[in-house]
Amino acid sequence: MNRKPLAVLIAIAVLVLAPRSHAQASDVAVVVSAANPITTLSLGDLRKMLSGEKRSWPGHIQIKLICRAPGTHERVVWLKLMNMSESEYKQYWTAQVFRGEADSAPVDIPSIGMLMEAIKIFPGALSFVDAREVKPGMKVVKIDGLQPGDPGYLIH
Repeated sequence: MNRKPLAVLIAIAVLVLAPRSHAQASDVAVVVSAANPITTLSLGDLRKMLSGEKRSWPGHIQIKLICRAPGTHERVVWLKLMNMSESEYKQYWTAQVFRGEADSAPVDIPSIGMLMEAIKIFPGALSFVDAREVKPGMKVVKIDGLQPGDPGYLIH
């Protein structure tokens, strides 16, 4: 008996019936600690946070920027929002720290697991994660009222 047609049918059924995320393949979610009361940010405020211009959440909780490691899709999107190359980004944060305008540069995190732990540890954490990789404990913040997968969502 030839099992090849059966295997093809099963593969097609899995692809068609598998649950899908509403997020687009390239959407990146802005995530914070589940305890953070923020539910939405403007794109302008997000850029101010990424640049260190805005340093605290309401309630005076310090924003802790946690960036994915160089080369990740999330890092590319982060740099795009800051309108910087990787080297410009490093120079920018070195200068911020040197001038005393920031305590430290954003923390670079290589994995989603480490990102999840960092978000639990730092109540003021702010990071980016591929929208399909959002895990329990990560709260997705809407940007300009939109979330990953919504038409018009700009972070991708």
